[in-house]
Amino acid sequence: MSLLDLLSPLPGGLNLSLVALSVLTSMISASAGIGGGTLLISAMAQVMPAAALIPVHGMVQLGSNAGRASMTWRHIDRRVIAAFLPGVVLGALLAAWLLVRLPSGVLELTIAGFVLFSCWGPAPSARALGRVGTMLAGALTTLLSSLVGASGPLVGSFIKHSQSERMARVATFSACMSLQHLTKAFVFGVAGFVFHDWLGLMVAMIVAGLVGTWLGLRLLKRLSDARFDGLFKWVLTLLALRLAWLGAERLLG
Repeated sequence: MSLLDLLSPLPGGLNLSLVALSVLTSMISASAGIGGGTLLISAMAQVMPAAALIPVHGMVQLGSNAGRASMTWRHIDRRVIAAFLPGVVLGALLAAWLLVRLPSGVLELTIAGFVLFSCWGPAPSARALGRVGTMLAGALTTLLSSLVGASGPLVGSFIKHSQSERMARVATFSACMSLQHLTKAFVFGVAGFVFHDWLGLMVAMIVAGLVGTWLGLRLLKRLSDARFDGLFKWVLTLLALRLAWLGAERLLG
């Protein structure tokens, strides 16, 4: 048995493919601000057992986002994090109590509609971006993240309106997502998931993700705020359209 076979219950070739994909998706998230995590979970869903998908993806994304946040920590909006954190805790407690899969078709369509409106509709009021609104966003997106692993576009939609500068947007988004993914160790630990079986693959993908993040941040620094804003909006839009397609497909059977 090769070293690659020892990383997880998956065959060695699949483990290597997921490690390589972690580099690419982390590079996408660092340079475009969002999108890598959704692409990664879509690919992982094709080859991993359903019970392992969200907890393993969550730990890999924790490493990737924490690495990105540490590399851009000077740009993190700490006021947003201070308001977001209580919501994260509340959402994690709710998820631990209600660890079930919500109606996926309706959920994907709802998320897609919200993201599209946030990208192309009117800007939210100052109250929606205030402390209470930020806390509620943290609670809702953390709950969704633990249940279905689909909170990235929602958090990105919120951060899009609260941060106008590209480095602040990437840094604050990464910090928020790190907090959310950190709760999954608690939520799925309570649910009895055995992380040890997948530890090798998670560590390898986290290290690969740090490499991708470093490469992506080099690219990000070459983008203007205007160009980054357009790229961020269109990546969100494409993710929303993909979610809408999946939701309609599942509702129609």
